[in-house]
Amino acid sequence: MNNIKTLALYAPNVHTGGGLVLLRTLLSSWLSSDKLIAFLDERAKEQLTIPSGVTVIWVGPRLLSRLAAEWLLFRCARPASRVLCFHGLPPLLLCKASISVFVQNRLLIQRGLSSTFKWKTRIRVTVERLWAKVFRHRVARYIVQTPTMQREMFAWLANSKLIQQVEVIPFVATLPASSVSADTAPVCDFVYVADGEAHKNHQNLLAAWSLLAEDGIHPSLFLTLSERDPELAKRISEASANAGLRITNLGQMSHDQVIDLYASAKALIFPSLTESFGLPLIEAAHMGLPILASELDYVRDVCVPVQTFDPQSPVSIARAVKRHLGQAERQLQLRTASEFLSEVLIGKPEN
Repeated sequence: MNNIKTLALYAPNVHTGGGLVLLRTLLSSWLSSDKLIAFLDERAKEQLTIPSGVTVIWVGPRLLSRLAAEWLLFRCARPASRVLCFHGLPPLLLCKASISVFVQNRLLIQRGLSSTFKWKTRIRVTVERLWAKVFRHRVARYIVQTPTMQREMFAWLANSKLIQQVEVIPFVATLPASSVSADTAPVCDFVYVADGEAHKNHQNLLAAWSLLAEDGIHPSLFLTLSERDPELAKRISEASANAGLRITNLGQMSHDQVIDLYASAKALIFPSLTESFGLPLIEAAHMGLPILASELDYVRDVCVPVQTFDPQSPVSIARAVKRHLGQAERQLQLRTASEFLSEVLIGKPEN
């Protein structure tokens, strides 16, 4: 490891979601004759293909394994080398190498935490935020993928000299060659590709589907919750059974399966409250799938949705779905002043 002088890719805790997709893309694109040492999460071992010539150190999710990886990174980093921290956090130990931090998790730099987060998640994010702030002076360059994330980083860094070191360098996995075909018969009305983290906003999406059912509208919806989201999956299953909602959880899917899922849907709905990138938005747009999404900056950074909504409002989400489905919204019946007084004094007239 002492001879590594090009790049150390440090990616512990990157084992699911869009981060894993991007990590897999980086590894598959490594064609250099230079050496690469990659610190990778052992939970992603079955999902990653390691190119020849790449030295891998598998990092477990346990604290001791993470600390051992930090020590090895410190030992192998040299002044002429570069370290890319792909998990969004600077090294704990002061490395001699040039440190670049790829910030994918917007929660690390945002203020406040949603009360809907589980207590374990709140503790973890709080610790990681402190970690990111205390050791940010060790970072030579921050890399983000959208202008919105760059603005967020500017605000987080405040008057730090590092503001000038925040670069927007977006990249994606190889997008599917084919778009959604008109000959393909969709099997669901909407799909939402996301895990069950609180900021993904499944709760308001479920409430919106309940409102639609009350109006006699029952669009089908496919979700991709993993085994890590049993409580949310159970809540959705029970609500679907009690209210007759057509919501199906397909479970965690591979990237290839997700691409096939886009082709089987009529539209993507994306009510997430915050994203650093929003890979499903990019992939769905590339495939020509209509997108209904939050009216937030991160959405407009990467796509042009056909309908938008306030993600904090189930009513707004339901109305956007109605508009997309061509369902008329009941309009408010206005009265004249005399009609108002008549109803107040006499009562509503009989039909």
